[in-house]
Amino acid sequence: MHWDDLRIFLAVAREGSISGGANRLKVQHSTVSRRVKSLQAQLGTTLFERKKSGFELTQAGEELRDSAQRIEREVIGLEGALSNQDNFAGGELTVTAINNMASTILLPVFARFSMEQPETRLHIHVSNKYVSLAERQADVAIRLTNTPPETLVGTRLTTVTSAVYGSCNYLRSLAKGSKPRWLGIECCEYHRSWTSEACPDHDHNFYIDDTLLTLAALKQDLGLAYLPCFMGDGEESLQRYRPPDAAHDLGLWLLYHADLKQNKRVQLFRAHMIREIGNLRALFEGEQSVIP
Repeated sequence: MHWDDLRIFLAVAREGSISGGANRLKVQHSTVSRRVKSLQAQLGTTLFERKKSGFELTQAGEELRDSAQRIEREVIGLEGALSNQDNFAGGELTVTAINNMASTILLPVFARFSMEQPETRLHIHVSNKYVSLAERQADVAIRLTNTPPETLVGTRLTTVTSAVYGSCNYLRSLAKGSKPRWLGIECCEYHRSWTSEACPDHDHNFYIDDTLLTLAALKQDLGLAYLPCFMGDGEESLQRYRPPDAAHDLGLWLLYHADLKQNKRVQLFRAHMIREIGNLRALFEGEQSVIP
């Protein structure tokens, strides 16, 4: 029995589908399907039952999952111990970051790290969903939170403020007495709850599940929405409808597993991010005087 087969089996068990497992591992759907069938044939038993809700483990599948998870912990522990002794800049470094930052304000920061450390092969993984550092889905995570997991090593890089924005045209219509219209925001729990508080009647006729789409919708005069100040303040066509509220401040954290505390690539990246984000602090904290 090969570890790669067990790794694929665990991914399908955790995601509840072949496609989910393939996405989790970033491999082809056909590869995952073939390897699962091969593993079942090798063991002479059925590991999954297909149901409307997805793939469910059989009793044999549950037993294999428990054993595979124990093996996984051993493999990850060994990899972590070896990675912690890695004192070379050369090699792979996978960083996960949320989309609205990775594609805007952080991209030049990542690019400068890549130019400064050409021996490091930097992989940027964009995801607004939970990414397991313990399972080595990424080496470093850049996340917005005020409660970072205690199981990870963390560095708070800065505070990210948010405000309510609308287009200049739309805000002029409000000045004439129009009723405020709020976009239905579903990109994250933070913006969803803030919008629900600001618009308790939930009278939305336009819903969006991505912050970059929120920005685009505001520029189309579709209403009001919360945006991080580093996105909203830089847009000439937008203005603040409400100023930042300290209750909505979020910490921007750089997180990694304790096994990587001494890893050279992780420490080089950490030092780079602390320096670069320090230079961008005013943008993240919503000090409008720094915006041209």
